[in-house]
Amino acid sequence: MKIQFDVLRISRDLVIKELEGLTLDQIHAVPAGFKNSIAWNVAHLVVTQQLLHYKLSDLNCLCPDELIEGYKKGTVPGKDFTEGEFDEVKDLFLGLPNTLQEDFEAGIFENYITYPTSTGLNLDSIETALVFNNYHEGIHYGIIRSIKKFL
Repeated sequence: MKIQFDVLRISRDLVIKELEGLTLDQIHAVPAGFKNSIAWNVAHLVVTQQLLHYKLSDLNCLCPDELIEGYKKGTVPGKDFTEGEFDEVKDLFLGLPNTLQEDFEAGIFENYITYPTSTGLNLDSIETALVFNNYHEGIHYGIIRSIKKFL
């Protein structure tokens, strides 16, 4: 499973590289034809990873409830982040994969609530959730790159 954690960290590093040189206004822009901003996508990835791995394992998520409510599946951008708030989101974005691996290796993911994804795949274990989350992160990395072309 180590490769799944490596893929997660690498994909998140790639997302962070896409943010380089962008202003706060640019990361909050929603170009025509898109539903969300780059900032929304980054926060959504933090939230989704926590929900898929911790919440569905009946564990407490490691990000604030307000972040979950604002960026879970089905939400759209609400208020813009301040520079400090977005720095906190980026810290979670980069740090939580390490915590996830530590928690996985410590064996805390003992239970898993089966979750049918919108793709038709049923997640029934932390292992399937790790693989699916990496797929989900790849989709949003592509969306972030697409949005960036319109800025």
